[in-house]
Amino acid sequence: MNTAQKNHFSDYKDSEISLMTITFETKVWENDWEIMLKTDRIRKMIERCHHSFEEKILYINNVSDLDVVKRAADRLVSEQIISKYIVVSEYAETALEFFSLSKEKMGKGYYYSIAELVSIYLTNTKHLLHFSSDSIIAPRTRKDWLTVGINTLDSNPQVKVFNLIWNKKYKEAARESEFEDQDNFYGNGFSDQMYLVRASDFKDAIYEYDHPDAARYPAYGGELFEKRVYSWLRHHNYLRATYKHGSYLHQNFSNTPWKKKVSILLNCSTLFKQ
Repeated sequence: MNTAQKNHFSDYKDSEISLMTITFETKVWENDWEIMLKTDRIRKMIERCHHSFEEKILYINNVSDLDVVKRAADRLVSEQIISKYIVVSEYAETALEFFSLSKEKMGKGYYYSIAELVSIYLTNTKHLLHFSSDSIIAPRTRKDWLTVGINTLDSNPQVKVFNLIWNKKYKEAARESEFEDQDNFYGNGFSDQMYLVRASDFKDAIYEYDHPDAARYPAYGGELFEKRVYSWLRHHNYLRATYKHGSYLHQNFSNTPWKKKVSILLNCSTLFKQ
């Protein structure tokens, strides 16, 4: 980033902040729905945000017995842990058409990314906070992190994404940044593990860009949502803000049946104690 761009960025730091609405969302699929819906995982994910949400939405994607999963999700709605749940397949075609995409264009990335595209398409609030099912805020993260994130986005149009440090890798985040202020590191990059965005930015025609550095994303995922977003950010020299005073933890759920059962029955896996 050149000096003129940094000066342009700083001009917005003290601009007026408007407090607008926000949606929390996460998703489940066949491999993780039991861990998510038969324990208090989602409640803990939301509680660690220390923020009020206008909507708390669960997206259900690629499950073998939809009725069973919906019944489990109904319990979370009745307990007011989530506002509602949405079946991704019911909106997939409409969302792809809205974004001028198709299954063919997405390739293998369709199966990894369609839930995120549907959620952005359906979001009714100004801001959208997304967590993958296997990501959760680390303890001792400052409680005002989300307020800082909203203010960062609202006061800096060049910043398109806000996230916490990934897996407590503070030094890595610092190395990857271009500059910083008292709250955030600023640079490029994007992960679908966790992000806060202005929904209007992501409802735009941003998914057709390509960038050579996007080769950093795994080839098995095809034209992933996160790969497409990263290319858009790099093409326009937009910024990602990474909060300096807190982290989220990402740990893949086990595919081993007995390990999943232990986590569900005892609710004492490290996934829930971190």
